[in-house]
Amino acid sequence: MSKRDYYEVLGVSKDASERDIKKAYKRLAMKYHPDRTKGDKSKEEQFKEVKEAYEVLNDDQKRAAYDQYGHAAFEQGGHGGGGFGGGHDFGDAFGDIFGDIFGGGGRGRGGQSRQRRGADLRYNLDLTLEEAVKGKTLEIKVPTFVSCEPCDGSGAKKGTSAKTCSTCHGHGQVQMRQGLFAVQQTCPTCSGKGKVITDPCPSCRGQGRVEKTKTLSVKIPAGVDTGDRIRLSGEGEAGEHGAPAGDLYVQANVRDHKIFVRDENNLYCEVPISFTTAALGGEIEVPTLEGKVKLKIPKETQTGKMFRLRGKGVKSVRSHSTGDLMCKVVIETPVNLSGDQADLLRQLEEKMGKSTSKHSPKETGFFDGVKKFFDDLKS
Repeated sequence: MSKRDYYEVLGVSKDASERDIKKAYKRLAMKYHPDRTKGDKSKEEQFKEVKEAYEVLNDDQKRAAYDQYGHAAFEQGGHGGGGFGGGHDFGDAFGDIFGDIFGGGGRGRGGQSRQRRGADLRYNLDLTLEEAVKGKTLEIKVPTFVSCEPCDGSGAKKGTSAKTCSTCHGHGQVQMRQGLFAVQQTCPTCSGKGKVITDPCPSCRGQGRVEKTKTLSVKIPAGVDTGDRIRLSGEGEAGEHGAPAGDLYVQANVRDHKIFVRDENNLYCEVPISFTTAALGGEIEVPTLEGKVKLKIPKETQTGKMFRLRGKGVKSVRSHSTGDLMCKVVIETPVNLSGDQADLLRQLEEKMGKSTSKHSPKETGFFDGVKKFFDDLKS
């Protein structure tokens, strides 16, 4: 008897999505499962047919082969959906359908229990602005779990080994039937590990890992900023019983700087200048992360004026672009004047006062506006 078309068996079209195929399989498996059909041999054969079709169409490679060659792709020793005659495990098939709902995810392919990967760790690393901008290799100390050396991470005493759990037979899960449903739960004997240690390692007490402070070398790339993370693969906590280690994430925190404020790749700083330099113009030295540079101040510069020094900021860690240095000049009022100095300023004030609107246009405009404001209130 020739086999039916797999798409016909599941009742889906040839362009059906993976979701549609899975949905059709669940519906038909519920309909024909032996637990519901009470020993009906014809329904059991239909269930096998549905299962076979699903195992081919749910696998991308098998489905492609079937679409091109049909059933011939799996005949004469070909891998595929054949061989469903003797000893087919309906419990496994039903577990596939409801495993994601009832906790069946504890088993890997081939019925083997999964090892639980070690936890990821985070290390907060404080950096100066100079270290963050230029980059640096630093050593850090991280308290964590590492693989136990005497037992090589197995958890079993040297010269012994863990034994397959007799309760779950190494699956890590046990199956309980509740009427129609087959519910999978974590094995209570081995706690889902699939193996039992009868003679634990005295160093790690059967855990396969011990607490230790590791010293690691971390290369900080130039240009990192607060919040950036550096991932060190496999440097997190070691997993139990030889399971893979997690990762370590080093998170940068750039401390405040005495001179510069950073905004992404730009730097900002305030530069005090004398009112003489502001009025007459001149040249001053300003700091950068690479040393001092000259900055020309034009005459009649007002306080708060911003000057841009291109390319004197931070080189981006993600590109080749470099930010700018923004210098805000602040005119500093002189203090601790001598009597003669104060007299000279008064003389200057008297001479400038005769033509205030010319020498101090902002001051004149402000007080003219104030006078008009009060005049308007009186009217």
